[in-house]
Amino acid sequence: MTISTMKRPAAAGRRLALGLLMLAMLQGCAALFPGTTTLDRRIAALPKEGLALDAPVTIRWNDNLIPWIEASTDRDMFFALGLVHGHLRGAQIALLRLVARGRLSEVAGPFAADVDHALRILDFGRAAPEIERRFPPETRDAVDAFLTGLNHSVRHGPRPPEAGLLGLSREPYTVGDLLAIGRLAGTDITWLNWFSLLAERGQPGFAELWQRTMRAGSGTTDPGSRQAALLHDVLGGTGRAGSNSVAVAARRSATGGALLANDPHLSMNLPNLWLVAGMRSPSYHAVGFMVPGLPFLAVGRSPDVAWGGTNLRAASSDLFDVSRLPPGDFRTERVTIRQRLWFSARREVRTTPLGPVISDAALVPRQPGPLALRWIGHEPTDEISALLRGSRAHTVAEFRDAFRNFGVSAQNMLVVDRAGSIAQFYAATLPDRRGFPPGDPVLDGSDPAATAPWGRLRDAGELPFIRNPPEGVLASANDRPGQEAGVVGYFFSDGDRVNRLRELLAEHPRLSPADLMRIQSDTRSPKAATLAATLLARLDALPGGAPQPAFLAPLRGWDGDYAAAARAPVVFEFLLAKLVPQLLPEQRRANGGEPRGAETGWNFLTTFTIADLDALPPERRDAVLRDAVTTAARDAAPFAAWGDVHQLRAANWLVNLPVIGSRFVVGTWPAGGSRETPMKTSHGLVSGVHQTSFGSMARHVSDMADPDANWFTLFGGQDGWPGSPAYADQLDLWRAGRPVRVPLRPEAVATAFPRVTTLAPGR
Repeated sequence: MTISTMKRPAAAGRRLALGLLMLAMLQGCAALFPGTTTLDRRIAALPKEGLALDAPVTIRWNDNLIPWIEASTDRDMFFALGLVHGHLRGAQIALLRLVARGRLSEVAGPFAADVDHALRILDFGRAAPEIERRFPPETRDAVDAFLTGLNHSVRHGPRPPEAGLLGLSREPYTVGDLLAIGRLAGTDITWLNWFSLLAERGQPGFAELWQRTMRAGSGTTDPGSRQAALLHDVLGGTGRAGSNSVAVAARRSATGGALLANDPHLSMNLPNLWLVAGMRSPSYHAVGFMVPGLPFLAVGRSPDVAWGGTNLRAASSDLFDVSRLPPGDFRTERVTIRQRLWFSARREVRTTPLGPVISDAALVPRQPGPLALRWIGHEPTDEISALLRGSRAHTVAEFRDAFRNFGVSAQNMLVVDRAGSIAQFYAATLPDRRGFPPGDPVLDGSDPAATAPWGRLRDAGELPFIRNPPEGVLASANDRPGQEAGVVGYFFSDGDRVNRLRELLAEHPRLSPADLMRIQSDTRSPKAATLAATLLARLDALPGGAPQPAFLAPLRGWDGDYAAAARAPVVFEFLLAKLVPQLLPEQRRANGGEPRGAETGWNFLTTFTIADLDALPPERRDAVLRDAVTTAARDAAPFAAWGDVHQLRAANWLVNLPVIGSRFVVGTWPAGGSRETPMKTSHGLVSGVHQTSFGSMARHVSDMADPDANWFTLFGGQDGWPGSPAYADQLDLWRAGRPVRVPLRPEAVATAFPRVTTLAPGR
């Protein structure tokens, strides 16, 4: 059985399509230059007629356009939440649906057809019908009410400025759409590593690369082609790939209450992939971060508990070679991909009992036989019910119990309660594995031993639960779980970040919320300092001593601080960029001679740089070191400080559009931080000015001693509407480390949220 492929348009046709697309975009540009508005006008634009409410609802707003919803019924509260989500983030939710449903070509044209085909194969909505069928009544009611409010905003609210540019219609949302968006947010980061590694599979040196990958605990995320890069950005930018989280027990707290701090790591685009909300109804009373288009708090605080999670980096998927399965095990569906200003494309999607045939996607490197992807996200786990129940929990134990059917994305959850307890558990559903293949990431789909782990799935009730450890603190940063967790995954963050968090937590016998806020802004990497000192030792051992002593001087005694004003990170990073390519065999370099993505990850650098250097013959090692220092000193000469080369750009996701993209840049600033600093600002090997686009893009701190002691900050702002005062107003707060307080007590809410909208029933 073969996959059908469509003939791509001829060159003239592609030029015509691009011209028509640009014309359509220009026709919609007027909507993207709305001028400035006011908070009061944005609030007044919320649709208030014909609302399907049972009783009046009050929405209070603060100066950052954060909504605080008060309702006399749970249903009315969820309706108001949906209404607000649609009002503040309508275009963003529409785009998330297009991605989750494999419909990007409807706005991007033929360029995105291969991306859509890959997304259709991944099928984020595959489990939605069964999940919906199994919803408990309270979840069904919440989702239905949220959808009703969201769709009221779609039908009756002002059209988002981006709608004209992208050709968005007032299409209503379904339960399946919301569940697909949730599954998109639960993307398995293992895929990004696999898709790149598969390009090397079967090539000389792959066995060594896979062994090094397993040893380092980190894979490659080199996207390859432009379309593959788009797929990489879509999956990596919307999934919960990173985060830091720390918890402090009451006995270690300066306030007498347990403390929690969480800062998610995602793409740093505008609008933010979170929005902040407060809510109160008969069953719910909480504040926190929500994913636009989803009806729950993913990170937050109630009067009784506060919670946050980091991506567990669990392998929630397996790849299977299904070439030996009988033909009857393959089911084929033809799908239509509508392309903006072009003809529709027809593609085939094949599925097997072991999952969809992912190797049929053009963006997945060609393999000797068909590969199927088995993913927990295709199972009917229920994340919405878990998080709704968790927000109603009273203790850390109750909170953990709520997550027994939580599937993706697997989270390392930290939770604290009003009694002063802290806890850590794994919110995940995982195959009951005994190990991973040592020589190849692909399993034999015809081998019962390879498929057996999927016959028994472990969830939060069986995975480790840590409560009130002796240290009185807990920290999580996508690090490798302990052996008690069993076989969880193989792609984890380097331990540098979590060790730095623990080091900072140990500096004070009692910690305050202000201490946790400072931890969130820390820019030190202890392993960078260690690697720099080791490289200096090798350089000092050269005959005649280290070359370029003035250039290397800032590294001597460097503590690994990537402060924006520091010179040492420039020296260190330029030195690495010149050294690492010379340590790799030719077959593991890209066409331009640069190392492939796998070899530039921090795990690889800290695991192999010195070992690979020392493995060279002495004369070759000395020559490589001298050349690296000489060329690094030359290229780094124009840059005095880390912030001169490491920059942070705030821009709407439309910045990538041709011709008009620069219109959507809000600002660019020198940035501190690095790949694995607590204040994460990711980058690869550094050879000049670059911009970080992934890292710490939201912050949350809560103190259980005070219901009103909750602080949140977004990289950007609350409102997705360009021209709104709340579109990017939190950028300066985020850069200065000054969060926005979001209280729980009604009297404090009334003071901090002075603008009031009253919603009345209007059936």
